[in-house]
Amino acid sequence: MTAKKTSALQPGDPAPDFELLTDSGEPLRLSSLAGKKVVLYFYPRADTPGCTREACEFRDQFPRIDKKGTVVLGVSPDKPAAQAKFKQKYQLPFTLLSDTEHKVAEAYGVWKEKNMYGKKTMGIERTTFIIDEQGRIARIFPKVKVDGHAAEVLAALG
Repeated sequence: MTAKKTSALQPGDPAPDFELLTDSGEPLRLSSLAGKKVVLYFYPRADTPGCTREACEFRDQFPRIDKKGTVVLGVSPDKPAAQAKFKQKYQLPFTLLSDTEHKVAEAYGVWKEKNMYGKKTMGIERTTFIIDEQGRIARIFPKVKVDGHAAEVLAALG
C-alpha cells in the first residue's frame, strides 16, 4: 500500500489497494471488488452527529446505488465493534471498515491536521472516492458537506 507522497490522488489514478477489518471482524481487500464500482467514503467517527447523518443518507440512497451495481464502503478509525454497533443502531445496509491505524486514510490523503476549537489534532477529512470497475479513481469529493452528499454521489454514478 503505497501512497503518492508528492501529490494527492487524482481521477484516473489507480486506487490504493488495502485490506481492513469489516464491522463483522472479517478482512476485506479492495482489489477483491474488481469489476464493480465502489463508493469509498471516509468519515471521522462512528455515531457522531455529522457522521450519522452522512451514513443515514447513504442508507436511504442505498437501494438506488445498489441498482447501479455499486458497492458502498464506509471507513473510519473506529474499531470493528464500534462499527458494528453503529451499523446495527442505524440499520446500515453496507459495510463499514475499521482503519484504526489510519494507514488507508493516509494512503488516500485524507488523514489531515484539523483545528478543533484552537487545538490542532490529526483526523479524517470527510472525503468520498468513486472507484471504477478497473480499480481506478473515477471521482473525488473532497471536504464533503454532509447534507445532500449521498444524492450527489448517486448522480455522479450516472
